[in-house]
Amino acid sequence: MLKRRHLLQAGLSVATLSTLLGPTGSAPSWSQASNRVRLLWWGSKERSDRTMRVNELYAKSHPGATVDGESLGWSDYWPKLATQVVGRNAPDVIQMDYRYLFEYARRGTLAAFDPFMPKILDITDFGPQATDVGRVNGKLYGVNFGSNSAGTVYNTKAFETAGVAPPNADTTWDQLAAIGEEMTKKSGRSDYYGVSDSGMREAILEIYLRQRGKQLYTADEKLGFDAGDIEAWLTMWHEMRQRKAIPPADVAAAYKDSVETSSLSLGKAALDFPHSNQLVAYQQLSRDPLAITMIPNIGAGAKPGQYLKPSMFLSIYARSQRLEEAARFVDFCVTDPEAGKVLGVERGVPASKAQRAAIADSLEPISKAQVDYIDLVSSRMGDNPPPPPKGAGEIALSLRRFNELVGFGRMKPREAAAQFVSDAKDVLDRG
Repeated sequence: MLKRRHLLQAGLSVATLSTLLGPTGSAPSWSQASNRVRLLWWGSKERSDRTMRVNELYAKSHPGATVDGESLGWSDYWPKLATQVVGRNAPDVIQMDYRYLFEYARRGTLAAFDPFMPKILDITDFGPQATDVGRVNGKLYGVNFGSNSAGTVYNTKAFETAGVAPPNADTTWDQLAAIGEEMTKKSGRSDYYGVSDSGMREAILEIYLRQRGKQLYTADEKLGFDAGDIEAWLTMWHEMRQRKAIPPADVAAAYKDSVETSSLSLGKAALDFPHSNQLVAYQQLSRDPLAITMIPNIGAGAKPGQYLKPSMFLSIYARSQRLEEAARFVDFCVTDPEAGKVLGVERGVPASKAQRAAIADSLEPISKAQVDYIDLVSSRMGDNPPPPPKGAGEIALSLRRFNELVGFGRMKPREAAAQFVSDAKDVLDRG
């Protein structure tokens, strides 16, 4: 069970927790239909449309089965899931993020897939690397829903119109700042900027740290960086803000961890840093063609910062009354060729060789670009980092807060970095 601290940080009040748990700490009972599987996921409208089509496809191919789906934005998703876990009413199948998989599994919230393998869940063609990334203490709690990596996504028409050369796989952070400043000046608009503010993005910070020979977290669940690393990170974005290479803090604050609220999608910036599996959704919201290349590096001698990661997992709620049916639905999503054709690469490049083969000839250009990008990253990537420790989600939220404090001029980068590291250590110490 998740601790009250985590739920309070997710936006739940003490009164709400008391209502959910009751005076004795026990949760209310919930009735569940035996032939109905509940699914919860986060994502864009594009993802929701594809997911609902797969739900319908599953029901048609499995007589008597029904899949009830619910979708939320990233920032609303985790408070919702935490509330459901406390109320012992979480969905049977849960879309799970790498950052939270270990925390939820270690707290007994998720069921292991191992008892259902390979009779019901057969992912032998994933290969050990794509499979084992979902293991916690030797048991499989997350089934890989697709491989991805963070990337630099940019509006090709905006760069062409401005006459500015876009970034490429060898662009450095210093060069990016210059590109962003030039784009802002040549865009012809007072409310358009070259680069989206991504000082709050934990995934991009992790790549930056790896380029410096550091890690976000160590294998023994400690911080893999110090205040000097964070000061350099926050200073880099602060200086880009001063040069107007990125939007001012009030504009950047509109970003709510969703494709729809990105400065790129809102027409406020020419470039952003999402994960590659989001490229399809970004293109759906853009009238202009988009392209993707690697995250900038720190310069000559930089270590590989990027790596391939599961874009997300599918997990099963430990208290589900239909574990076998839930495992069967997960198998359908990640191995069935027809399901693969519907899902495409919106959640990442499928781990299943059979699904990849099924969709190869039907990919539209933007999806093909995503597959090509994964090939590019694969030729320049480093080893996967250790799994994030308990409290990693809280630390990610803290990074956003301190980036905004610097952006609004309420703290200097050095002061913010010192406080961020101190707070992060406290989170990890509490466990």
